[in-house]
Amino acid sequence: MPVWFIVVIAIIVVILLVFVVIWSIRAHQKKIAVGREELVGRTAVVEVALEPKGVVLVEGERWTAITDKGHIELEEEVIITKVDGLKLMVTKK
Repeated sequence: MPVWFIVVIAIIVVILLVFVVIWSIRAHQKKIAVGREELVGRTAVVEVALEPKGVVLVEGERWTAITDKGHIELEEEVIITKVDGLKLMVTKK
């Protein structure tokens, strides 16, 4: 085998190894974002008008929601302020 071929293969292997190590380090540094508690502060879209109870859509999931301030119309955006069991407490954006 020619020497240049071995050098090229060695360089490719080193580059791939560096990429994998950097990718692994970044993956381990990310904060895990799952669970109901992570919903607080996110934006949701009203799917069934809140009077004060209705349904909102959060990242493709339907949740029962309650607002503390009056009536919120269909398709309006709300901010999730609290999670109480399977109900979200929301306020108008």
